[in-house]
Amino acid sequence: MAMKDLLKAEDIKKALDAFAAAESFDHKKFFEMVGMKAMSAENVKKVFQALDVDASGFIEEEELKFVLKGFSKEGRDLTDGETKAFLKAADKDGDGKIGIDEFEALVHE
Repeated sequence: MAMKDLLKAEDIKKALDAFAAAESFDHKKFFEMVGMKAMSAENVKKVFQALDVDASGFIEEEELKFVLKGFSKEGRDLTDGETKAFLKAADKDGDGKIGIDEFEALVHE
């Protein structure tokens, strides 16, 4: 399922533009701007599946670096600092990756 099937293209563009500068990414504001905070848990999990490029059931650090590209090919790569901060915020069990329930909890926190 494509991201544009789950979220409005104009919301995605607005959010990507807001965090275009390196070291500006804020996952809470991003999720709100793209409309994910208002989504059902089921639809947030569909977004997770679209971002889980290797279909492992987890978003690993390497996938997380490219998370903005998962929303649009125009998205930038996250910096190492942004990637680590995002992972730390979401990885509640400390296994070094984000599971589907951790992702859903992060979006709705």
